Amino acid sequence: MGLYPDNTIDFHDMFPSEDACIEYLIRLRWPNGFVCPYCNSAKAWEKSISTFRCASCGRDISVTSGTIFHRSHLSLRVWFQIIWDVVSQKHGVSALGLSHSLGFTSHKTITEALRKLRRAMVRPGRERLSGLVEADEIIVGGIRSGSPGRSHNTKVLVLVAAEDKGNRGIGRIRLLTIADASANSLERALSTMVELRCAIRTDGWRGYQRLQSLGYDHRVIKQENADSDADVTPLVHRVSALLKRWLLSTHQGSVRPANLQQYLNEFTFRFNRRRSRSRGLLFYRLLSIALIYRTSTS
Repeated sequence: MGLYPDNTIDFHDMFPSEDACIEYLIRLRWPNGFVCPYCNSAKAWEKSISTFRCASCGRDISVTSGTIFHRSHLSLRVWFQIIWDVVSQKHGVSALGLSHSLGFTSHKTITEALRKLRRAMVRPGRERLSGLVEADEIIVGGIRSGSPGRSHNTKVLVLVAAEDKGNRGIGRIRLLTIADASANSLERALSTMVELRCAIRTDGWRGYQRLQSLGYDHRVIKQENADSDADVTPLVHRVSALLKRWLLSTHQGSVRPANLQQYLNEFTFRFNRRRSRSRGLLFYRLLSIALIYRTSTS
């Protein structure tokens, strides 16, 4: 068996049964042999194909314990199919469409599975953005008529940060919903998105004024200092346009504000891996993250 499937036919050949899925998860979770998550002992005996009993602490450890698959009503074969469909489709899948293709009469089960999967798309301990980073806020869902400036009423304010790679275009991105565009909200969000001492390029909004004192190289591009038709944050607006097009085309724009961050996680996962030529490698990466994503964080 290879490290990951090369195509859809290879996927079905690799995972024809529940046991094949379990064996693959064991290889991913314990590539160097079993390690107890409670006492770190490497000694255990097999109780069943998916469960080990630690020889040191005596606990029974399932290969799915502590992961998004733990105590799920879905079989691993269905989970694997969902993950494959998510990564193999360029623009992703909707819960309704995936429910129909998998033969589910209700899309609620698939909706919950996708919710867990989107939360797991944020790799624990992932690196923050570095180099020159452009940042700005966008409004997802549109603006109500008469709403001034950065006021967004019931709409969702999203902070976008994108690495500027010069001639190579946009590097990695981060997207985070924020309560408002105050200095406290922006600084708190950017501190989780961008490494200290990196350069952050923004417009002249006063919410960014203290970034220099926090240890960032703050570069302000003001509209009056630029050409009248110039876009002072072009990378952010390019990401914004792609995000809104994706939400509209894949999910028909029907994303509740409370669930938006999950969709931002998926869009970020896809965008940052847009140059990957292997759908199988994306399957492998996402499944690996899902194994280390603890249910306590969901």
